[in-house]
Amino acid sequence: MKDISTWNEGDWVAAIAAVALFAVLAIGGSLASRRSEEVAGHPRGLFVLFYAEMWERFSYYGMRALLILYLTKHWLFDDGSANLIYGAYTSVVYVTPVLGGYLADKWLGQRKAVLFGGVLLALGHGLMAFEGNGGQADPTINIFWLALSFIIVGSGFLKANISVIVGQLYGLTDERRDGAYSIFYMGVNVGAALGTILVGYLGETIGWGYGFGLAGIGMVAGLIIFAIGKPSLQGRGEPPQLLEQAREFSIYGVGLAAVAAMWLLIQYQSVVGTLLLVSGVILLGYMVYVASKLPKEPRERIYAILFLLAFQPIFWGLFEQAGGALTLFTDRFVDRGGVPTSLFQSINPIFIVMFAPLMTWLWTALAAKGKEPSAPGKFGYGLVLVGLGFVALVWGDAMAGPEAKVAVFFIFLVYWLHTIGELCLSPMGLSAMNRLSPRHIASFVMGAWFFATAGGNFVAGLIGEATGGEDGVMTRALAVEVYGTIGWWVVGIGVAVILVAPLVKRWMHLEKLEDARP
Repeated sequence: MKDISTWNEGDWVAAIAAVALFAVLAIGGSLASRRSEEVAGHPRGLFVLFYAEMWERFSYYGMRALLILYLTKHWLFDDGSANLIYGAYTSVVYVTPVLGGYLADKWLGQRKAVLFGGVLLALGHGLMAFEGNGGQADPTINIFWLALSFIIVGSGFLKANISVIVGQLYGLTDERRDGAYSIFYMGVNVGAALGTILVGYLGETIGWGYGFGLAGIGMVAGLIIFAIGKPSLQGRGEPPQLLEQAREFSIYGVGLAAVAAMWLLIQYQSVVGTLLLVSGVILLGYMVYVASKLPKEPRERIYAILFLLAFQPIFWGLFEQAGGALTLFTDRFVDRGGVPTSLFQSINPIFIVMFAPLMTWLWTALAAKGKEPSAPGKFGYGLVLVGLGFVALVWGDAMAGPEAKVAVFFIFLVYWLHTIGELCLSPMGLSAMNRLSPRHIASFVMGAWFFATAGGNFVAGLIGEATGGEDGVMTRALAVEVYGTIGWWVVGIGVAVILVAPLVKRWMHLEKLEDARP
């Protein structure tokens, strides 16, 4: 065992994270076992969902922290190819919630969909622990592709549906709704922070399999908490009608068939891009068709939803550089002070936990004065901030000069700007999807939200590939040039969104929403 006197910054961070992990586990067990219907003014079910999602994010973001490094250092892909694989994988992870949301809306119900998704995710993260000898000629790489496939399909059944159950615990005009999604979003980021630190630390310093194995254990923990906490959900998320056993098992069979399909698809990243484009057009057409059948107010609410969805790929295309090219940039061109590269991905979720309460307070204070920005306005601010993040990175590179590494302060600044931008966009977007969507397609619309996020993740892979140049190897100068150009463009787009936000707000018809539970 390593002598404590020789610990570096990364060792201390991992130790603190481990203590925090056990503390969070103890608190979660206590809340799950409570009999009271409310905790801190919210339904107890919210906190069961908080902890279930926390562990799922622990596993997902823990694996994500290692993925680009694993692809380049273990499987020996070049930088461009690794970024494209990363983008294709993370994009498909956010596409499958459309299928999972549809099956839950139509037959399975959200609760059973989440349970099935959790089982698939646990299997996928467990398979990631089989690392083999490395290199693309190693046949063990097929297990790696299979592991990604289980995670992709498992996320499809879990991701959109657990978010929908949060909304089902509240009336449509309940003032606690936005606060509930902010609390839920903090659970996402507590799990992401702890997973990134502990899984990333084990993977980089001890062995890839140890890190990925811990991610699998985290997913099993989340599954157990969700199953035990069923009574606290107050009957929410159950099937819309009596579900025959044969029909239920046929849906599970569809999920397993999708795993086989994903195993093949994820190995052909260009095909993923084409399918995303075609599917996006079909999804857009379907939502416009649904809107055309509705009265004026719900129809215009769908138009508002489509507006918000349209700017998702731009935001996430820059934001998701964190797990891809920005990690490689940090690994090679930033003065890290000996801290493992993967741990820097924990900065964003830690900032979320720190600043989410402040942002919640800010929105509440502005609302009391009638000055709170609308959801579209917040989207615009999110775009401005994510663009400024990469402008800040360009500034840091210029200050360092070509001979010195970029000061680590600028990586913290990038993540801080991106975090505040995320807090302007993501929790409010989740709330808007749930609030504005017609009840009979609630999970489908939430799936569409994640589909738009998928587009952003694929865009992120393309941007990362561009930083690799013609030979697939990232250069500092090219990365800075790409990020600077795209950063300024996105700042301009964000300003344009802010200017048209009042019109989109009128489409939302918030004052005429009925106070009813799904």
